[in-house]
Amino acid sequence: MGDDIISDAVGLFYGGGAGLLGVQALGVLAIAAWTAVTMSLAFFLVNKAHGLRASAEDEILGLDSTEHGLASSYADFLPVSNSDLHALGGKSEKASAIAVSKEAAVPVTNLSSGKKLTKVTIITRAIKFLELKDALDKLGITGLTLTRVMGYGTQWGHQEKYRGVPIKSTLLPKIKVDIVISKVPVDLLVKTVKDVLYTGRIGDGKIFVYDVENVIRVRTGEQGYDALQDTVG
Repeated sequence: MGDDIISDAVGLFYGGGAGLLGVQALGVLAIAAWTAVTMSLAFFLVNKAHGLRASAEDEILGLDSTEHGLASSYADFLPVSNSDLHALGGKSEKASAIAVSKEAAVPVTNLSSGKKLTKVTIITRAIKFLELKDALDKLGITGLTLTRVMGYGTQWGHQEKYRGVPIKSTLLPKIKVDIVISKVPVDLLVKTVKDVLYTGRIGDGKIFVYDVENVIRVRTGEQGYDALQDTVG
């Protein structure tokens, strides 16, 4: 059996010193260094050629939509917002503290507030929404409605993928933001929106301006200018 022994080296725990352990540690470090250099080079080349992560717009829209052409791969696991929970029986401290009786809120007697009301609808890319919302907050816009929509303008459409296979799409994913204003000047709002959305490329979006006859706040019965003010009391 003695002829079958490959090496007579003895390890650290058998009184042979730290020589073998040092060789093994050097091997581990060499493999780690090789892996780090090789993978760093590979990731660098992939990032230059294609990119390592999805674009900010694809992240907002979701890769299910941009890569596979699906609204969601997890339709059975749709999130429930806080407002949905309140509707199911939850209570909001703010709402309960300023509750108004139904009798006081329901009557509507004057459909003309005497102050001009304007509805502004903005259609643009989803990637621009957070920047747009911040700009609207600074203007004093106290409420807006956001809707995900599909459509096209002069750009007609773009290439999509469905389960990895390229297909021709004639509809582009967009967001629609609806705002009704009275206190904020329309010209100022339009200029602010244009400053945020403008890139000079097709698809920056459009702004639609409408006259509004009246606005009624359901909870309090306030109308017109008063219904648009975010007051608590």
